[in-house]
Amino acid sequence: MKEGKVIKVSGPLVIAEGLDDAKMFDVVRVSDKGLIGEIIEMRGSRASIQVYEETSGLGPGDPVYSTGVPLSVELGPGLIGSIFDGIQRPLDAIQEMVGATIKRGVHVNPIDHEKKWKFEPIVKVGDKVVSGDIIGKVKETTVVEHRIMVPCGIEGEIVEIQNGEYTVEDVVAKVKTAKGIVDLCMLQKWPVRKIRPYKEKLSPEEPMITGQRVIDTFFPVTKGGTACIPGPFGSGKTVVQHQLAKWADAEIVVYIGCGERGNEMTDVLMEFPELKDPKTGEPLMKRTVLIANTSNMPVAAREASIYTGITIAEYFRDMGYSVALMADSTSRWAEALREMSGRLEEMPGEEGYPAYLASRLAEFYERAGYVRCLGSQEREGAVTAVGAVSPPGGDLSEPVTQATLRVVKVFWALDATLAFARHFPAINWLTSYSLYLDKTNEWANEHIASDWRDLRSTAIRLLQDEANLEEIVRLVGIDALSVYDRLTLEITKSIREDFLHQNAFDEIDTYTSIKKQYRMLRAIILLYEEAKKAIDSGASFRSVTEVKVREKISRMKYISENNLSEFDNIENEIKEQMASLIKEENVNA
Repeated sequence: MKEGKVIKVSGPLVIAEGLDDAKMFDVVRVSDKGLIGEIIEMRGSRASIQVYEETSGLGPGDPVYSTGVPLSVELGPGLIGSIFDGIQRPLDAIQEMVGATIKRGVHVNPIDHEKKWKFEPIVKVGDKVVSGDIIGKVKETTVVEHRIMVPCGIEGEIVEIQNGEYTVEDVVAKVKTAKGIVDLCMLQKWPVRKIRPYKEKLSPEEPMITGQRVIDTFFPVTKGGTACIPGPFGSGKTVVQHQLAKWADAEIVVYIGCGERGNEMTDVLMEFPELKDPKTGEPLMKRTVLIANTSNMPVAAREASIYTGITIAEYFRDMGYSVALMADSTSRWAEALREMSGRLEEMPGEEGYPAYLASRLAEFYERAGYVRCLGSQEREGAVTAVGAVSPPGGDLSEPVTQATLRVVKVFWALDATLAFARHFPAINWLTSYSLYLDKTNEWANEHIASDWRDLRSTAIRLLQDEANLEEIVRLVGIDALSVYDRLTLEITKSIREDFLHQNAFDEIDTYTSIKKQYRMLRAIILLYEEAKKAIDSGASFRSVTEVKVREKISRMKYISENNLSEFDNIENEIKEQMASLIKEENVNA
């Protein structure tokens, strides 16, 4: 190792000289304690180092050792179900080694190098393989099949491969390449700041169904799409992300707790092992990777945690999986950038954030996508990135929110007023948007119903009309409204309370399939259309809005997924009761 000396310590920033052969983003070990750091600036032989551990006690003269390799993650069997910190140190293994408090300089392999996995080859001797080809599989958990791939830059002919039980470092296959025989093991290492390659990026068109009605119906995100959830403190960002992590129809979930409070991360750690996956009946942790980098951990490690998470997500994408990545929150990550930029004495941008904030955010979100994977075996994978943003005071004009909105395609605007009114999810239907609506229409026509788009458009139009009518009501009172405008207010109340409002803690209402969402919305819009007909025929506003079926509509969110035929009864009752009102009116006339 090349050795240098510390000449200055400023919080998480350490400046060292004598590192002539070091390169940008190389990992270094600082002092005899072996604190892990990363070079973020080089000026001749002088290096500015971002240290990912507490630097108290360091001083000029302490040694710095360069490893000569960039900050990388270990990829292989053993990732699923693991809990890492921001630089992929396994927290459970560290606890076993040093107790509940992480000591400085602790070095533990991110993946267990001793555990043996049963490797089953899917290619044979004599087969030609290229980078990205799957050569075998390992049953990592009861729900995840870990596919062992040929590392990048290797292609040739398989000359040896056999099944058996191996550690991640054992040779499982040998490939004859143009440069000679290359040994393949199940472990790969990949620099976190380097995008993993793919054949082609495709246009994402299939929505990622989350079971949250306001998202799936009005503001969908596609598999391979990008979304952000900005909102003030207490508006429910973390709870929404927990819901997405639990219920989104992704095969793998990577959850990054980036600078969030410890109790929020504890909720995830306590809930996920106990929650049952609706598809498999197994605990959710059996398809989840957690990166816990809480607010009391060193601030610099937040910067690495985002890259660690997206690299792990890309690795599972390359196997052909659909991966959902939750980053909570990118504001805390941006604060780490601001801290390091200030200590480097760089020219500050808006509100003290570095001038390169927008490009760093873009680099992160652009690593999401729906791709055709490397390799001769045809397969497609996706990384869907959902980032929470915590603007101070809920000010959406601040730099992190604005830079994020320029990159992502879906904006779920959390509203403090809705949150305080106990409306969950507190996503404002008037200010949120999704730029994937047109892309998902074809999928919706095929998998839901041909009138899905019309129902959604009608509901959104009614909600917008409601906002305008409420202004009039505040000024002159509800009596000034026509009977049709009052009907609009009644129906939108039903859309808000019976459709958009969801109970995350109710066994049935916490998740709603897309078929049930369609039936619920269709019932409400049918009520609106039939009520208009009844009023046109002379029925009174009061009789139309007090039909008995409205009670069933208010409770339809609790209809089981196995009993969707109940919606046929509700629709029949709507038609019968409205027809009865029209008949009564004709008799009286």
